[in-house]
Amino acid sequence: MSAATRVAAIDCGTNALRLLVADVDWAAGRLVDVDRRMEIVRLGQGVDSTGRLAPEALNRTLRALQGYARIIADASPVAVRMVATSAARDATNAADFVRGVNDVLGLEPEVLTGQQEAYLSFTGATAELSGQSGSPYLVVDIGGGSTEFVLGSAEPPDGAEITPGAGTLDGVGAPRGAGITAISVDIGCVRMTERHLRGDPPAAAEIAAAAADIDAALDVVAAAMPAADAHTLVGLAGSVTTVAGLALGLSHYDSGLIHHSRVRADEVSEQTRRLLRQTRAQRGALGVMHPGRVDVIAGGAMVLAQVMRRFGFAEVLVSEHDILDGIAWAMARPALAEPR
Repeated sequence: MSAATRVAAIDCGTNALRLLVADVDWAAGRLVDVDRRMEIVRLGQGVDSTGRLAPEALNRTLRALQGYARIIADASPVAVRMVATSAARDATNAADFVRGVNDVLGLEPEVLTGQQEAYLSFTGATAELSGQSGSPYLVVDIGGGSTEFVLGSAEPPDGAEITPGAGTLDGVGAPRGAGITAISVDIGCVRMTERHLRGDPPAAAEIAAAAADIDAALDVVAAAMPAADAHTLVGLAGSVTTVAGLALGLSHYDSGLIHHSRVRADEVSEQTRRLLRQTRAQRGALGVMHPGRVDVIAGGAMVLAQVMRRFGFAEVLVSEHDILDGIAWAMARPALAEPR
């Protein structure tokens, strides 16, 4: 009988700080949550305009991280890994963040490239889809500062190989010899809100400017990969799961009902229009809405709606499993690490 490995993964994005403690059985292809948490810390507050991490945002993040450190100590994992994504990539004072994390956790966060982030997100989202019809997958991870697009096929983690190539990634979640094409573009929910959607609710001109920004980024995606050739669109992160909860008519956020739900393109468009019409107070009254997403959810919903429209997807398969799960899978098989 194979044994599970307990690991702890932390993902620090532009908007949220998330923790997963999991028991991972690589041979069986099974990941079991021990503890999964999220805090909205908005580390990327103002980074798009200033190029720097704001002191108050850094303090919020490190306070939340102290709580996670206590949870990790109690769980006694054999390995801990923390990654940071768009905000830490873009900030000129990222060294302050690295020092603060080291003081709290005793390790340095890995500031991922967009391609590394995409790779890990694909792994987390598709590991449990192996053997199902639906491949190839386009995995779209809508973050706070950026959105990652990964096109590839899923296979059980066991037996995968890594052979990095120009413009492609091969590894966990990809069958031998099959390329995973990845690209990261700067159209996250926080970035779109800070750049364009400042009104409460946003004005028509603000919405049009955001839509043009998103379309320009999707031009870059279309030039980098045949995204429309994917059989299944898999959507990740809080903007997608929140829109799914709204489309499902949930009275409160229920990850069990949201995970692997399928939401039609017309439902995504309807919820996006609804969110853009609402004030922040009205969004905050929605049962599925996390308070930390109230001001940025419309921007994230716009990204999802325009991706589906641009590449012709009739529905999105919603996943609660993402980069955190990808980090956990990678730690459980140390011999395989994502390409640099």
